[in-house]
Amino acid sequence: MDILDLSALALGRAIQKREVSVEEATRAALDAIEGANGQNNAFITVLPDEALARAAAVQRQIDDGTLTGPLAGVPLAIKDNICTKGVKTSCASKILGDFKPPYDATLTEKITAAGGVVLGKLNMDEFAMGSTSETSYYGPTRNPWDLGRVPGGSSGGAAAAVAARECWYAIGSDTGGSIRQPASYCGVTGVKPTYGTVSRYGLIAYASSLDQIGPLARTAEDCAAILDAIQGRDARDGTSLEGDYGGLLASLDGNLDGMRIGIPAECFADGLDAEVSRRVLAVADVLRGRGAVVEECTLPIMEYVVPTYYIIACAEASSNLSRFDGVKYGWRAEGYRDLTDLYNKTRTEGFGDEVKRRILLGTFVLSTGYYDAYYRKALQVKAVIQQAFDRAFARYDLLLMPVAPTTAPRLGESLSDPLQMYLSDIYTVSVNLAGLPGLSMPCGLDGKGMPVGAQLVGPALGEGKVLRAAHAFQLDTDYHTLRPQAAEGGAH
Repeated sequence: MDILDLSALALGRAIQKREVSVEEATRAALDAIEGANGQNNAFITVLPDEALARAAAVQRQIDDGTLTGPLAGVPLAIKDNICTKGVKTSCASKILGDFKPPYDATLTEKITAAGGVVLGKLNMDEFAMGSTSETSYYGPTRNPWDLGRVPGGSSGGAAAAVAARECWYAIGSDTGGSIRQPASYCGVTGVKPTYGTVSRYGLIAYASSLDQIGPLARTAEDCAAILDAIQGRDARDGTSLEGDYGGLLASLDGNLDGMRIGIPAECFADGLDAEVSRRVLAVADVLRGRGAVVEECTLPIMEYVVPTYYIIACAEASSNLSRFDGVKYGWRAEGYRDLTDLYNKTRTEGFGDEVKRRILLGTFVLSTGYYDAYYRKALQVKAVIQQAFDRAFARYDLLLMPVAPTTAPRLGESLSDPLQMYLSDIYTVSVNLAGLPGLSMPCGLDGKGMPVGAQLVGPALGEGKVLRAAHAFQLDTDYHTLRPQAAEGGAH
Protein backbone atom coordinates (compact mmCIF):
# COMPACT_ATOMS: atom_id res chain seq x y z
CA MET A 1 0.00 0.00 0.00
CA ASP A 2 1.01 3.61 -0.54
CA ILE A 3 0.76 4.96 2.98
CA LEU A 4 0.59 8.52 1.62
CA ASP A 5 -2.85 7.75 0.19
CA LEU A 6 -4.22 6.56 3.53
CA SER A 7 -6.52 8.77 5.56
CA ALA A 8 -5.18 10.00 8.89
CA LEU A 9 -7.32 7.47 10.77
CA ALA A 10 -6.31 4.61 8.47
CA LEU A 11 -2.65 5.42 9.06
CA GLY A 12 -3.28 5.65 12.80
CA ARG A 13 -4.81 2.16 12.77
CA ALA A 14 -1.88 0.79 10.76
CA ILE A 15 0.54 2.29 13.29
CA GLN A 16 -1.34 0.78 16.24
CA LYS A 17 -1.28 -2.62 14.53
CA ARG A 18 2.50 -2.23 13.94
CA GLU A 19 1.97 -2.49 10.18
CA VAL A 20 3.68 0.89 9.77
CA SER A 21 6.13 2.55 12.15
CA VAL A 22 5.88 6.21 13.07
CA GLU A 23 9.37 6.78 11.68
CA GLU A 24 8.41 5.13 8.38
CA ALA A 25 5.37 7.41 8.04
CA THR A 26 7.40 10.48 8.99
CA ARG A 27 10.16 9.70 6.48
CA ALA A 28 7.56 9.13 3.75
CA ALA A 29 6.03 12.54 4.46
CA LEU A 30 9.42 14.28 4.57
CA ASP A 31 10.33 12.69 1.24
CA ALA A 32 7.02 13.88 -0.22
CA ILE A 33 7.66 17.41 1.04
CA GLU A 34 11.15 17.39 -0.48
CA GLY A 35 9.70 16.30 -3.81
CA ALA A 36 6.67 18.61 -3.92
CA ASN A 37 7.46 21.77 -1.98
CA GLY A 38 9.64 23.20 -4.71
CA GLN A 39 6.55 23.16 -6.93
CA ASN A 40 3.69 24.10 -4.64
CA ASN A 41 5.52 26.06 -1.88
CA ALA A 42 3.13 24.75 0.78
CA PHE A 43 5.70 24.90 3.60
CA ILE A 44 7.61 27.87 4.98
CA THR A 45 9.55 25.79 7.53
CA VAL A 46 10.28 22.04 7.40
CA LEU A 47 11.52 20.27 10.54
CA PRO A 48 13.14 16.97 9.44
CA ASP A 49 15.42 16.40 12.44
CA GLU A 50 12.82 17.45 14.99
CA ALA A 51 10.10 15.36 13.31
CA LEU A 52 12.23 12.20 13.25
CA ALA A 53 13.22 12.66 16.90
CA ARG A 54 9.57 13.17 17.80
CA ALA A 55 8.59 10.09 15.75
CA ALA A 56 10.99 7.93 17.77
CA ALA A 57 9.61 9.29 21.05
CA VAL A 58 5.99 8.73 19.97
CA GLN A 59 6.79 5.19 18.81
CA ARG A 60 8.15 4.38 22.28
CA GLN A 61 4.95 5.71 23.87
CA ILE A 62 2.82 3.64 21.49
CA ASP A 63 4.89 0.54 22.18
CA ASP A 64 4.55 0.93 25.96
CA GLY A 65 0.82 1.60 25.72
CA THR A 66 0.94 5.26 26.78
CA LEU A 67 -0.43 6.55 23.46
CA THR A 68 -3.48 4.68 22.16
CA GLY A 69 -5.48 7.47 20.47
CA PRO A 70 -6.58 7.26 16.83
CA LEU A 71 -4.11 9.95 15.69
CA ALA A 72 -1.06 8.80 17.66
CA GLY A 73 1.99 8.83 15.40
CA VAL A 74 0.25 10.46 12.44
CA PRO A 75 2.40 13.27 10.93
CA LEU A 76 0.79 16.67 10.38
CA ALA A 77 1.67 20.29 9.67
CA ILE A 78 0.56 23.56 11.27
CA LYS A 79 -0.29 26.93 9.73
CA ASP A 80 2.41 29.51 10.35
CA ASN A 81 0.21 31.79 12.47
CA ILE A 82 -0.06 29.25 15.33
CA CYS A 83 2.71 29.43 17.93
CA THR A 84 5.19 26.57 18.20
CA LYS A 85 7.79 26.93 20.93
CA GLY A 86 11.28 27.50 19.52
CA VAL A 87 10.08 27.09 15.93
CA LYS A 88 9.85 30.03 13.52
CA THR A 89 6.33 31.44 13.40
CA SER A 90 6.16 34.23 10.82
CA CYS A 91 2.52 34.66 9.73
CA ALA A 92 4.15 34.66 6.24
CA SER A 93 5.21 38.27 6.90
CA LYS A 94 8.55 40.04 6.68
CA ILE A 95 7.76 41.99 9.84
CA LEU A 96 8.00 38.93 12.11
CA GLY A 97 11.29 37.85 10.57
CA ASP A 98 12.61 34.70 12.26
CA PHE A 99 10.48 35.13 15.38
CA LYS A 100 10.45 31.97 17.51
CA PRO A 101 7.74 31.96 20.17
CA PRO A 102 8.80 31.14 23.75
CA TYR A 103 5.64 29.09 24.26
CA ASP A 104 3.30 26.68 22.49
CA ALA A 105 -0.27 27.50 21.51
CA THR A 106 -2.91 25.43 23.28
CA LEU A 107 -3.53 23.79 19.89
CA THR A 108 0.12 22.73 19.70
CA GLU A 109 -0.01 21.31 23.23
CA LYS A 110 -3.14 19.29 22.42
CA ILE A 111 -1.71 17.94 19.18
CA THR A 112 1.40 16.86 21.07
CA ALA A 113 -0.72 15.17 23.75
CA ALA A 114 -2.57 13.27 21.01
CA GLY A 115 0.74 11.90 19.68
CA GLY A 116 1.05 14.14 16.65
CA VAL A 117 4.35 14.48 14.78
CA VAL A 118 4.72 18.05 13.48
CA LEU A 119 6.51 18.14 10.11
CA GLY A 120 6.70 21.93 9.77
CA LYS A 121 4.88 25.23 9.40
CA LEU A 122 2.65 26.00 6.44
CA ASN A 123 2.55 28.90 4.00
CA MET A 124 -0.40 31.28 4.08
CA ASP A 125 -1.60 34.73 3.11
CA GLU A 126 0.30 37.31 5.16
CA PHE A 127 -1.37 37.58 8.59
CA ALA A 128 -4.18 35.45 7.12
CA MET A 129 -5.31 38.40 4.97
CA GLY A 130 -6.24 37.06 1.57
CA SER A 131 -8.23 34.42 -0.28
CA THR A 132 -5.50 32.99 -2.51
CA SER A 133 -2.26 32.46 -0.49
CA GLU A 134 -0.50 34.84 -2.87
CA THR A 135 0.21 37.62 -0.34
CA SER A 136 2.88 35.60 1.53
CA TYR A 137 6.31 37.20 1.92
CA TYR A 138 7.68 33.74 1.07
CA GLY A 139 5.99 33.58 -2.30
CA PRO A 140 2.64 32.19 -3.42
CA THR A 141 1.46 28.67 -2.73
CA ARG A 142 0.31 26.81 -5.84
CA ASN A 143 -2.63 24.46 -6.21
CA PRO A 144 -1.52 20.80 -6.54
CA TRP A 145 -4.34 20.18 -9.04
CA ASP A 146 -2.96 22.85 -11.38
CA LEU A 147 0.24 24.66 -10.47
CA GLY A 148 -0.92 27.71 -12.44
CA ARG A 149 -3.86 28.20 -10.09
CA VAL A 150 -4.20 29.36 -6.48
CA PRO A 151 -4.94 26.93 -3.63
CA GLY A 152 -7.26 29.39 -1.90
CA GLY A 153 -6.52 31.21 1.30
CA SER A 154 -5.51 32.05 3.78
CA SER A 155 -4.86 28.41 4.79
CA GLY A 156 -3.71 27.60 1.26
CA GLY A 157 -0.51 25.91 2.40
CA ALA A 158 -2.53 23.61 4.66
CA ALA A 159 -4.95 22.59 1.89
CA ALA A 160 -2.17 22.18 -0.68
CA ALA A 161 -0.06 20.05 1.65
CA VAL A 162 -2.94 17.67 2.41
CA ALA A 163 -3.98 17.46 -1.26
CA ALA A 164 -0.39 16.85 -2.41
CA ARG A 165 0.05 14.02 0.13
CA GLU A 166 2.77 15.92 2.03
CA CYS A 167 1.01 15.24 5.33
CA TRP A 168 -2.07 13.35 6.50
CA TYR A 169 -3.75 16.35 8.05
CA ALA A 170 -3.11 20.01 8.74
CA ILE A 171 -4.26 22.64 11.20
CA GLY A 172 -5.41 25.97 9.79
CA SER A 173 -7.36 29.01 10.91
CA ASP A 174 -10.59 30.43 9.52
CA THR A 175 -11.56 34.11 9.86
CA GLY A 176 -13.95 34.39 6.92
CA GLY A 177 -13.59 31.07 5.08
CA SER A 178 -9.84 30.51 5.29
CA ILE A 179 -10.17 26.78 5.97
CA ARG A 180 -13.26 26.00 3.91
CA GLN A 181 -12.39 27.91 0.72
CA PRO A 182 -8.89 26.39 0.25
CA ALA A 183 -10.32 22.98 1.15
CA SER A 184 -12.81 23.47 -1.67
CA TYR A 185 -10.17 24.63 -4.19
CA CYS A 186 -7.82 21.73 -3.33
CA GLY A 187 -10.34 18.91 -3.00
CA VAL A 188 -9.93 18.13 0.71
CA THR A 189 -12.24 18.28 3.73
CA GLY A 190 -11.99 21.25 6.10
CA VAL A 191 -13.95 22.31 9.18
CA LYS A 192 -14.38 25.69 10.82
CA PRO A 193 -15.72 24.83 14.30
CA THR A 194 -18.14 26.83 16.42
CA TYR A 195 -16.45 29.98 17.70
CA GLY A 196 -14.99 29.32 21.14
CA THR A 197 -14.79 25.52 20.93
CA VAL A 198 -11.07 25.48 20.00
CA SER A 199 -8.76 27.68 22.05
CA ARG A 200 -7.25 30.68 20.27
CA TYR A 201 -4.43 30.97 22.83
CA GLY A 202 -1.26 31.13 20.72
CA LEU A 203 -3.08 31.93 17.46
CA ILE A 204 -1.64 35.23 16.20
CA ALA A 205 -4.74 37.35 15.82
CA TYR A 206 -6.19 38.83 12.66
CA ALA A 207 -9.79 39.51 13.78
CA SER A 208 -10.28 38.18 17.28
CA SER A 209 -14.08 37.92 17.22
CA LEU A 210 -14.00 35.88 13.99
CA ASP A 211 -10.78 33.78 14.05
CA GLN A 212 -11.15 30.05 14.72
CA ILE A 213 -8.67 27.17 14.49
CA GLY A 214 -9.75 23.99 12.68
CA PRO A 215 -8.60 20.90 10.73
CA LEU A 216 -8.05 20.08 7.05
CA ALA A 217 -7.84 16.41 6.14
CA ARG A 218 -8.95 13.79 3.60
CA THR A 219 -12.25 12.85 5.23
CA ALA A 220 -14.95 14.00 7.62
CA GLU A 221 -13.95 11.07 9.86
CA ASP A 222 -10.41 12.45 10.08
CA CYS A 223 -11.75 15.90 10.93
CA ALA A 224 -14.00 14.46 13.65
CA ALA A 225 -11.03 12.71 15.28
CA ILE A 226 -8.93 15.88 15.12
CA LEU A 227 -11.71 17.98 16.65
CA ASP A 228 -12.11 15.42 19.43
CA ALA A 229 -8.43 16.03 20.21
CA ILE A 230 -8.31 19.84 20.00
CA GLN A 231 -11.68 21.13 21.21
CA GLY A 232 -12.23 22.10 24.83
CA ARG A 233 -12.41 24.91 27.35
CA ASP A 234 -9.15 26.77 27.95
CA ALA A 235 -8.74 29.17 30.88
CA ARG A 236 -6.11 31.07 28.87
CA ASP A 237 -8.70 32.02 26.22
CA GLY A 238 -11.48 34.14 27.66
CA THR A 239 -13.74 33.41 24.67
CA SER A 240 -13.51 29.61 24.88
CA LEU A 241 -16.70 27.79 25.76
CA GLU A 242 -17.58 25.28 28.42
CA GLY A 243 -19.06 22.21 26.80
CA ASP A 244 -19.40 18.46 26.58
CA TYR A 245 -16.56 17.81 24.14
CA GLY A 246 -15.48 14.58 22.49
CA GLY A 247 -17.47 11.78 20.91
CA LEU A 248 -17.67 13.31 17.43
CA LEU A 249 -15.89 10.40 15.75
CA ALA A 250 -18.00 7.83 17.60
CA SER A 251 -21.21 9.53 16.43
CA LEU A 252 -20.57 9.02 12.70
CA ASP A 253 -22.97 6.23 11.74
CA GLY A 254 -24.01 7.24 8.21
CA ASN A 255 -27.67 7.49 9.21
CA LEU A 256 -29.41 10.77 8.34
CA ASP A 257 -33.01 9.62 8.90
CA GLY A 258 -35.17 12.62 9.68
CA MET A 259 -32.39 15.20 9.34
CA ARG A 260 -33.77 18.36 7.76
CA ILE A 261 -31.46 20.25 5.41
CA GLY A 262 -32.24 23.61 3.81
CA ILE A 263 -30.81 24.95 0.55
CA PRO A 264 -30.84 28.79 0.68
CA ALA A 265 -32.11 30.06 -2.67
CA GLU A 266 -30.06 33.25 -2.32
CA CYS A 267 -26.84 31.22 -2.48
CA PHE A 268 -27.66 29.89 -5.94
CA ALA A 269 -28.51 33.18 -7.65
CA ASP A 270 -26.47 35.21 -10.14
CA GLY A 271 -22.71 35.10 -9.69
CA LEU A 272 -22.43 31.37 -8.99
CA ASP A 273 -20.68 29.34 -11.69
CA ALA A 274 -23.13 26.91 -13.32
CA GLU A 275 -20.86 23.87 -12.86
CA VAL A 276 -20.33 24.68 -9.19
CA SER A 277 -24.08 25.08 -8.70
CA ARG A 278 -24.78 21.75 -10.39
CA ARG A 279 -22.22 19.87 -8.33
CA VAL A 280 -23.38 21.34 -5.00
CA LEU A 281 -27.06 20.70 -5.72
CA ALA A 282 -26.20 17.10 -6.62
CA VAL A 283 -25.08 16.63 -3.02
CA ALA A 284 -28.72 16.92 -2.00
CA ASP A 285 -29.64 13.74 -3.87
CA VAL A 286 -26.98 11.74 -2.04
CA LEU A 287 -28.11 13.08 1.34
CA ARG A 288 -31.74 12.24 0.52
CA GLY A 289 -30.60 8.71 -0.24
CA ARG A 290 -29.24 8.51 3.30
CA GLY A 291 -32.58 9.55 4.82
CA ALA A 292 -32.36 13.36 4.96
CA VAL A 293 -35.22 15.67 4.04
CA VAL A 294 -33.77 18.37 1.75
CA GLU A 295 -35.71 21.39 0.52
CA GLU A 296 -35.22 24.95 -0.66
CA CYS A 297 -35.32 27.71 1.94
CA THR A 298 -34.52 31.40 2.22
CA LEU A 299 -31.61 33.24 3.91
CA PRO A 300 -32.19 36.92 3.07
CA ILE A 301 -28.88 38.33 4.31
CA MET A 302 -26.40 37.50 1.56
CA GLU A 303 -26.12 41.03 0.11
CA TYR A 304 -24.96 42.34 3.50
CA VAL A 305 -22.41 39.74 4.58
CA VAL A 306 -19.29 40.81 2.63
CA PRO A 307 -19.30 44.53 3.57
CA THR A 308 -20.20 43.68 7.17
CA TYR A 309 -17.39 41.17 7.42
CA TYR A 310 -14.70 43.37 5.93
CA ILE A 311 -15.59 46.36 8.12
CA ILE A 312 -15.44 44.29 11.32
CA ALA A 313 -12.41 42.21 10.33
CA CYS A 314 -10.36 45.18 9.17
CA ALA A 315 -11.27 47.21 12.26
CA GLU A 316 -10.05 44.42 14.51
CA ALA A 317 -6.95 43.92 12.37
CA SER A 318 -5.97 47.59 12.68
CA SER A 319 -6.00 47.15 16.46
CA ASN A 320 -4.39 43.71 16.62
CA LEU A 321 -1.51 44.53 14.27
CA SER A 322 -0.51 47.68 16.14
CA ARG A 323 1.77 45.48 18.31
CA PHE A 324 4.12 44.95 15.35
CA ASP A 325 6.37 47.98 15.63
CA GLY A 326 9.97 46.77 15.41
CA VAL A 327 10.59 47.26 19.14
CA LYS A 328 9.80 44.05 20.99
CA TYR A 329 10.36 41.25 18.47
CA GLY A 330 10.52 40.49 14.77
CA TRP A 331 12.09 42.54 12.00
CA ARG A 332 13.24 46.15 12.54
CA ALA A 333 13.97 48.77 9.87
CA GLU A 334 17.32 50.52 9.84
CA GLY A 335 18.26 54.19 9.56
CA TYR A 336 15.42 55.66 11.63
CA ARG A 337 15.62 59.07 13.32
CA ASP A 338 13.34 58.55 16.34
CA LEU A 339 10.68 56.23 17.71
CA THR A 340 7.93 57.47 15.39
CA ASP A 341 10.24 57.07 12.39
CA LEU A 342 11.09 53.54 13.57
CA TYR A 343 7.39 52.66 13.64
CA ASN A 344 6.74 54.17 10.22
CA LYS A 345 9.73 52.60 8.47
CA THR A 346 9.30 49.18 10.06
CA ARG A 347 5.62 48.95 9.16
CA THR A 348 6.10 50.43 5.70
CA GLU A 349 8.85 47.96 4.83
CA GLY A 350 7.58 45.02 6.92
CA PHE A 351 3.91 44.76 5.93
CA GLY A 352 2.74 43.75 2.46
CA ASP A 353 0.24 45.69 0.34
CA GLU A 354 -2.84 43.68 1.30
CA VAL A 355 -2.12 43.96 5.02
CA LYS A 356 -1.58 47.73 4.67
CA ARG A 357 -4.84 48.05 2.74
CA ARG A 358 -6.81 46.31 5.50
CA ILE A 359 -5.11 48.23 8.31
CA LEU A 360 -5.94 51.51 6.57
CA LEU A 361 -9.55 50.49 6.00
CA GLY A 362 -9.88 49.35 9.62
CA THR A 363 -8.35 52.54 10.99
CA PHE A 364 -10.70 54.60 8.83
CA VAL A 365 -13.90 52.87 10.01
CA LEU A 366 -12.83 53.26 13.65
CA SER A 367 -11.92 56.93 13.31
CA THR A 368 -13.86 59.82 14.83
CA GLY A 369 -16.76 60.73 12.59
CA TYR A 370 -16.92 57.33 10.86
CA TYR A 371 -17.21 54.91 13.79
CA ASP A 372 -21.00 55.19 14.01
CA ALA A 373 -21.52 55.26 10.24
CA TYR A 374 -19.49 52.11 9.58
CA TYR A 375 -18.25 50.05 12.52
CA ARG A 376 -21.26 50.41 14.81
CA LYS A 377 -23.59 49.83 11.86
CA ALA A 378 -21.65 46.69 10.90
CA LEU A 379 -22.05 45.32 14.44
CA GLN A 380 -25.80 45.92 14.20
CA VAL A 381 -25.98 44.09 10.86
CA LYS A 382 -23.91 41.25 12.35
CA ALA A 383 -26.69 40.77 14.91
CA VAL A 384 -29.26 40.68 12.09
CA ILE A 385 -27.21 38.01 10.31
CA GLN A 386 -27.11 35.92 13.49
CA GLN A 387 -30.89 36.24 13.84
CA ALA A 388 -31.42 35.09 10.25
CA PHE A 389 -29.43 31.94 10.94
CA ASP A 390 -31.37 31.40 14.19
CA ARG A 391 -34.62 31.46 12.20
CA ALA A 392 -33.22 29.02 9.64
CA PHE A 393 -32.04 26.57 12.31
CA ALA A 394 -35.40 26.69 14.05
CA ARG A 395 -36.65 24.82 10.97
CA TYR A 396 -33.57 22.96 9.67
CA ASP A 397 -30.73 20.94 11.16
CA LEU A 398 -28.24 22.02 8.48
CA LEU A 399 -27.88 24.32 5.49
CA LEU A 400 -26.30 23.19 2.20
CA MET A 401 -24.44 25.98 0.37
CA PRO A 402 -21.58 26.53 -2.08
CA VAL A 403 -18.16 27.34 -0.66
CA ALA A 404 -17.01 29.73 -3.40
CA PRO A 405 -18.59 31.15 -6.57
CA THR A 406 -16.04 29.42 -8.83
CA THR A 407 -13.28 26.84 -8.70
CA ALA A 408 -9.69 27.99 -8.15
CA PRO A 409 -8.73 31.07 -10.24
CA ARG A 410 -5.40 31.42 -11.97
CA LEU A 411 -2.45 32.94 -10.14
CA GLY A 412 -2.48 36.74 -10.36
CA GLU A 413 -6.14 37.13 -11.31
CA SER A 414 -7.37 37.96 -7.80
CA LEU A 415 -4.49 40.24 -6.83
CA SER A 416 -5.21 42.42 -9.86
CA ASP A 417 -8.77 42.99 -8.58
CA PRO A 418 -8.91 42.98 -4.73
CA LEU A 419 -12.64 43.73 -4.67
CA GLN A 420 -13.34 40.62 -6.71
CA MET A 421 -11.20 38.64 -4.26
CA TYR A 422 -13.28 39.95 -1.36
CA LEU A 423 -16.50 38.97 -3.13
CA SER A 424 -15.23 35.38 -3.47
CA ASP A 425 -15.88 35.05 0.29
CA ILE A 426 -19.62 35.67 -0.06
CA TYR A 427 -20.68 32.13 0.95
CA THR A 428 -18.28 31.71 3.87
CA VAL A 429 -18.02 34.95 5.86
CA SER A 430 -21.56 34.81 7.22
CA VAL A 431 -20.69 31.62 9.10
CA ASN A 432 -17.89 33.43 10.96
CA LEU A 433 -20.07 36.46 11.67
CA ALA A 434 -22.61 34.14 13.31
CA GLY A 435 -19.95 31.99 15.05
CA LEU A 436 -21.31 28.77 13.53
CA PRO A 437 -19.66 25.50 12.44
CA GLY A 438 -19.10 25.03 8.71
CA LEU A 439 -17.53 22.26 6.65
CA SER A 440 -16.26 22.06 3.07
CA MET A 441 -16.15 18.68 1.37
CA PRO A 442 -15.23 17.66 -2.19
CA CYS A 443 -18.27 17.05 -4.39
CA GLY A 444 -16.77 16.63 -7.86
CA LEU A 445 -14.63 18.27 -10.54
CA ASP A 446 -15.50 20.99 -13.02
CA GLY A 447 -14.82 20.87 -16.76
CA LYS A 448 -11.22 22.01 -16.18
CA GLY A 449 -10.60 19.12 -13.81
CA MET A 450 -10.57 21.38 -10.73
CA PRO A 451 -12.24 20.39 -7.43
CA VAL A 452 -15.61 21.75 -6.37
CA GLY A 453 -16.51 21.97 -2.69
CA ALA A 454 -19.92 21.86 -1.02
CA GLN A 455 -20.49 23.58 2.32
CA LEU A 456 -22.57 22.28 5.21
CA VAL A 457 -23.41 24.80 7.94
CA GLY A 458 -24.86 23.88 11.32
CA PRO A 459 -26.21 25.64 14.40
CA ALA A 460 -23.85 26.68 17.19
CA LEU A 461 -22.22 23.57 18.72
CA GLY A 462 -23.67 21.55 15.84
CA GLU A 463 -20.37 20.02 14.69
CA GLY A 464 -21.82 16.57 15.22
CA LYS A 465 -24.63 17.17 12.72
CA VAL A 466 -22.28 18.72 10.16
CA LEU A 467 -19.81 15.85 10.39
CA ARG A 468 -22.53 13.18 10.31
CA ALA A 469 -23.94 14.55 7.06
CA ALA A 470 -20.49 14.93 5.47
CA HIS A 471 -19.48 11.42 6.52
CA ALA A 472 -22.71 9.99 5.09
CA PHE A 473 -22.01 11.78 1.80
CA GLN A 474 -18.46 10.41 1.69
CA LEU A 475 -19.68 6.86 2.34
CA ASP A 476 -21.56 7.03 -0.97
CA THR A 477 -19.01 9.01 -3.04
CA ASP A 478 -15.29 8.87 -3.77
CA TYR A 479 -14.49 12.52 -4.50
CA HIS A 480 -12.46 12.77 -1.28
CA THR A 481 -10.16 9.97 -2.50
CA LEU A 482 -9.15 11.66 -5.77
CA ARG A 483 -5.47 12.54 -6.05
CA PRO A 484 -4.27 15.55 -8.05
CA GLN A 485 -1.99 14.82 -10.98
CA ALA A 486 0.31 17.61 -9.89
CA ALA A 487 0.91 15.71 -6.63
CA GLU A 488 2.59 13.10 -8.80
CA GLY A 489 4.82 15.62 -10.55
CA GLY A 490 2.78 17.23 -13.32
CA ALA A 491 0.01 19.81 -13.47
CA HIS A 492 -3.33 19.41 -15.23
